[in-house]
Amino acid sequence: MKQYEAVIETLDKLGGVATLSELNKEVFKIKDCEWKTKTPFASIRRIVQQTKGIYKIKPGLYGLEKYKKQIEDRGIIVETEKNKDSDAVKMFNHSYYQGILLIIGKFHKMQTFIPKQDKNKKFYDGRKLQELSTLNELPSYSYPQIIKRSSTIDTIWFNERNMPHSFFEIEHSTDIQNSLLKFNDLQDFYVRMTIVADIKRKPEFEDKMRFHAFDELRLNKRVSFLSYDTLIKQYEMELEKQSFDFIL
Repeated sequence: MKQYEAVIETLDKLGGVATLSELNKEVFKIKDCEWKTKTPFASIRRIVQQTKGIYKIKPGLYGLEKYKKQIEDRGIIVETEKNKDSDAVKMFNHSYYQGILLIIGKFHKMQTFIPKQDKNKKFYDGRKLQELSTLNELPSYSYPQIIKRSSTIDTIWFNERNMPHSFFEIEHSTDIQNSLLKFNDLQDFYVRMTIVADIKRKPEFEDKMRFHAFDELRLNKRVSFLSYDTLIKQYEMELEKQSFDFIL
C-alpha cells in the first residue's frame, strides 16, 4: 500500500475527518504500508495538502471529500468569504480553537475552565467541550467581582495552586477591544493574557493596543497575539511529544 493510500484509509477509519496529529498517531497501525523516512510527520502533512480527495477544513484539520456533506451536516464547515460571518462558522471556529486550548492546557498539567454557555458546544470529534475541560466552576481565587469578571473568558488555565496561569480570548469576528477591556480589569494578576485570532487580525489588535486606555497593558507587554496557525503548530508539537518514551 502506498503512503497516500494509508493516509486516506486512516481518515476513513476516523470518520472522514481528523487532525494531522491524529493521522500521525494512527496511520502507522496499517501494516501494509512502509514509511522509510526519518520525518514521517512531514510526509503526512505533504500528503494531506497535495492528495486529491482530501481537503483542508481548518489549520491542522482535514477531511475526505467523499464525506464532505456528512461532515458539514455535523457543523464542521470550511470557512469562505461568503460564509465567514455565518453563525455556523463562528460557532465551529470558536469551539474548535477552545478545544485545542483545553487539550494543550491538560498536556501542561493545568486545570482548565470554559464559560458555562460553552460547555455543551462540541469539538470537531463530537465531544462536548465540558468533556475536555477539567473544572466545572471557577476556583475562588479572588474577590467575587473579580471572579465574575473572569467567568466569561473563553479559556482559562489554572496552576496547581488554583491560581490563573493564562487567559485566552478567541476572536473570530467580534471586537477585540472588548477582550482587551476584560484583560485591563484583570491586569493586577500575574497571568498571561492572549488574543487568539486569524493572523489577518493582528494589525487590528496592534491598533487597539495603542489606545491610551491600554497603555499599561502595552507598555508592560501584558497581552500577546497568537494566530490560529501558530496555535495549531504548537498543538501538533505537543501531541507529537506525547508519543516520546522520554522527554528531556
